[in-house]
Amino acid sequence: MGSQVKVKKKRNWKHWIPFYMMFLPGFAYLIINNYMPLYGLQLAFKQFSYKKGINGSPWIGLKNFKFLFASEDAYIMVRNTLCYNILWIFIGVVLGITVAILFNEITGKLAKKFYQTAILLPYLMSMVVVAYLVYAYFAADTGLINNAIIKGLLGKEKGISWYMEGKYWPFILTFVQQWKQIGFGMLLYLSTLLGIDKAYYEAAMLDGATRWQQIRMITLPLLKPTIIMLVILNLGQVFRSDFGLFYQVPMNQGALYSTTQTIDTYVFRALLVNNNFGMSAAASFLQSIVGFIFIVSANAIVRKLDKNSSLF
Repeated sequence: MGSQVKVKKKRNWKHWIPFYMMFLPGFAYLIINNYMPLYGLQLAFKQFSYKKGINGSPWIGLKNFKFLFASEDAYIMVRNTLCYNILWIFIGVVLGITVAILFNEITGKLAKKFYQTAILLPYLMSMVVVAYLVYAYFAADTGLINNAIIKGLLGKEKGISWYMEGKYWPFILTFVQQWKQIGFGMLLYLSTLLGIDKAYYEAAMLDGATRWQQIRMITLPLLKPTIIMLVILNLGQVFRSDFGLFYQVPMNQGALYSTTQTIDTYVFRALLVNNNFGMSAAASFLQSIVGFIFIVSANAIVRKLDKNSSLF
């Protein structure tokens, strides 16, 4: 009897080996990418020296954090980082839900594959490729908009210097960001839509509900947990920015800094001049702290309003 139990336990252990093997790559990535770099957080409070190394470098307190707020650009970069992210969270929710609902209405298999590929393709593109696509449209001399629309259709003699006037770039960056991210956002909401029981809609149709009433009374309420979860998670990134979007797409034009300067691009440019790793570590540490505060605060508000919809 005892030998049979031992054999059974041994077989059960072997049964789980493939699952442990599938777990190892993700676990290794988590350790290497998320936990090992925590050792370098002390750089935010040190005057780093290549000669002395991380442990031997002297402690300087909060001096590395001062450079973020000591310059004249501090207000601009914080304003741009926060305003863009908050605006894009709202637009991303609205467009993501809208596109997911429209995509869910497509019945043809070939049409679904075509639209899914078309809407996901921008998300898979490198930001370098996106930057050159934007340049092809907005270049002052050879751009499609200036030559084909402003000069061709509108008949104006002179085009717009897009890369010299910052007032246009909040709209350009917003369009590019949503165009690139809408496919991934749509999939997150679509996965929830596909899990909704069709019986709800059948019962609503029997009661004479219109399509809009079905969306308002069934789809949106059942999407609420997913919406809240994604909004809370996105708030954790509200003090960060897509470096490629704000640096490569505007081609690092100094004339556009008033609308394209964010914390990440400012730190990068400061590193090119000062080569100070302590400043970069301080900026990343501050971004993580602010993101953590946003997540905890947003979750606390949601938990107070609807306990079942909170993350923790």
